[in-house]
Amino acid sequence: MAEWNDYALFWKETLNIIKSEKGEQEFSMWFNLEFLKAAEKEIFIAVPSSFYRDQVRQRYQNYIETKLKGLTGRDISIIFEIKPRENGEAVLERSVKSDPGEAAPEITPKKEKRTAHAQLSKDYTFERYVTGDNNNFASNAAQAIARNPGNAYNPFFIYGGVGLGKTHLMQAIGNYIHENSKGKIISITAENFTNEFVLAIKEDRMPVFKNKYRFIDTLLIDDIHFLENKWETQEELFHTFNALYDAKKQIVFTCDRPASELKKINTRLRSRFERGLNVDLQPPNFETRCAILKKKVEDTHITLSDEVISLISKNVSTNVRDLEAALTKLVAYSNLVGKPVNLDIAQQQLKDMFASPRQTNISIDIIQRVVADYFSLPSSDIKGKKRTQNIVFPRQLAMHIAREITEFSTTEIGQYFGRDHTTVMHACQKIEEKKQADPTLDSTIQTLIRMIKDANAKY
Repeated sequence: MAEWNDYALFWKETLNIIKSEKGEQEFSMWFNLEFLKAAEKEIFIAVPSSFYRDQVRQRYQNYIETKLKGLTGRDISIIFEIKPRENGEAVLERSVKSDPGEAAPEITPKKEKRTAHAQLSKDYTFERYVTGDNNNFASNAAQAIARNPGNAYNPFFIYGGVGLGKTHLMQAIGNYIHENSKGKIISITAENFTNEFVLAIKEDRMPVFKNKYRFIDTLLIDDIHFLENKWETQEELFHTFNALYDAKKQIVFTCDRPASELKKINTRLRSRFERGLNVDLQPPNFETRCAILKKKVEDTHITLSDEVISLISKNVSTNVRDLEAALTKLVAYSNLVGKPVNLDIAQQQLKDMFASPRQTNISIDIIQRVVADYFSLPSSDIKGKKRTQNIVFPRQLAMHIAREITEFSTTEIGQYFGRDHTTVMHACQKIEEKKQADPTLDSTIQTLIRMIKDANAKY
């Protein structure tokens, strides 16, 4: 027991050091940890939930163990044990009941429903949100937040490409809170927030604007990337964020990329986006696409066989919005022609949509322009001879993406960049190496690919 007491003292001192380094807010959010016992080279620490355990492991375990070694002079491993406690985090544990990577429990609304919120779509609920491997973590976290708004996971930052369900998940949080509490909720796009702010300045009504947004219980802002380069709006949102965060009010943002990649956002505001829980949504896998289609078919007046659903799911793999577009076309055909949809009809009606999963019509010029814009460079630099690091990396990224999403050979790609095929091969190899070293790079690449496809669709 004497040794345990020594370890307990070391642990207490370690927490004091961490608190002084990380600050009160970060410490209170992520170091809700309790010393349990110790062995020769291990300290057993209680955490309130599986989710909390995984987050602390990922973010801080190496950091904590380094601090312990500095105090004890020996390598000590942290062993986390789940021990729910009667506080906000324990409530989250009861809400999720499992690791957020596992299937989420059903959320059942109260029987006495309130009038629908004017800014929230009634269709965007947890019951209608299909969960799969691509969004399991995000869905579980969102449900935990909806049950306990303003607690540990604040702000909640959801990012991903077009049509992956960011808005649905954000508004599902809003709908659940609206249904189960009397707090004031505002759900708005970043564009409309900006327009309101500009109008408030023009009409000299800034006090009204500030009161509207700083004295609410839940703020949901969609497409926060719209605020890039809008410095005055960013400054106002920064102060609004601080007022709500300090009052423990829930804040949720959606974005088309990770917060770290918002290059034209004030550093102070970007750090606020990264302060809480950031989750990404990936394109749904085949099984999830089938489940999404089956769920949506329930809302129509037609019947689709499993073979037709499987056909669509195999050929439309981009996002939920494209799945909905395919289904809408088949529903329209069935209703207008008065015929049931079989496999042959589905193949015929959707042949154009099925024909372009690989974007062979994307030009290298579009890829160069999108990548250059993303890194705030002139496209001439991507094609030019400069070899500074801030240009070489985007250039290699553009070559890699061109190789990934087009049918051009390395020789053809090299010609567009004014280089030979060996340079393109070297660029692709360097990007693959960087992806291994930095797991977040793949998310950046997928974001760029989606932006390139969106840009291509406009031409």
